[in-house]
Amino acid sequence: MAEKSIDHAFTAKSRTSAASDPTFAGALSFMRRRFTKDLAGVDAVIWGIPFDAATSNRPGARFGPQAIRRASAIFDNDPQYPFQRDLFADMAVIDYGDCLLDYGNHQKTPAAIEAQANVILDSGAFLLTLGGDHYVTWPLLKAHAAKHGPMALVQFDAHQDTWLDDEGRIDHGSFVARAVRAGIVDPARSIQVGIRTHAPEDFGIRLVYGHEVEEMTAAEIARMILDHVGETPTYLTFDIDCLDPAFAPGTGTPVAGGPSSAKILSVLRRLGALDIRGADVVEVAPAYDHADITAIAGATVAMYMLGLRAERRATALNF
Repeated sequence: MAEKSIDHAFTAKSRTSAASDPTFAGALSFMRRRFTKDLAGVDAVIWGIPFDAATSNRPGARFGPQAIRRASAIFDNDPQYPFQRDLFADMAVIDYGDCLLDYGNHQKTPAAIEAQANVILDSGAFLLTLGGDHYVTWPLLKAHAAKHGPMALVQFDAHQDTWLDDEGRIDHGSFVARAVRAGIVDPARSIQVGIRTHAPEDFGIRLVYGHEVEEMTAAEIARMILDHVGETPTYLTFDIDCLDPAFAPGTGTPVAGGPSSAKILSVLRRLGALDIRGADVVEVAPAYDHADITAIAGATVAMYMLGLRAERRATALNF
């Protein structure tokens, strides 16, 4: 036990060091990454936004970041499947904690998220955000577009989130419409996967409906995404309700007829060629979960996003 440590989130001496906490104990940062606000020399940042005041059905996604962090403890220090590597051997990743929000003044929420995201992005780090409901993607997109310009949106979701609003609403179902109208998202290069509802507008975004996902292989879906997006800088957003409720019951607006976690993870695994500039996992609502099924799925999706980043970085550095 001499070489072992615990509470790696606080005791880590390096941002690239492996943890040795038992999966059932220790401080619950995301994948045991060090909790810190120090962005110097950081390659990627995990950040939580505990906000769910924009939900149109069941609330509870404010507890999503906690649940995802807790579920991520299941990832031990062996090379992460299916990447066959220690994701943090050559990639400095920190857990930046959560966004500070005023629960009594929701109209200030979007500006607060955008301002705090800007601080992280100005450091040059890649930002992976844990929601929170899907409204949080709107200020995140604004912050990323300010740095990277207009982006393609790759969205895994049961809903299009293109409902029109008056621009002042705090609503998780309209952020895509806002982003297209603002010129932040390029609809011609954007794609939504797993859609199982209808919205009044699609804004020219490529839709892949739930029944199409069921009929296609993971390789076919991934190839469609890669061909459609091409080399466009991309924001990747994953609403956990993309998955069938059998695989993600803990969410605010579950929709039957979705894909399995295994299939969608297989799709994600094949997206390494995408130029992903930012990403999020949203709508995990643990109050409706069972045995952490949804939280584990959300944590695994987030780990895959980091895995893609680690592979891309390793290729660039010839590791």
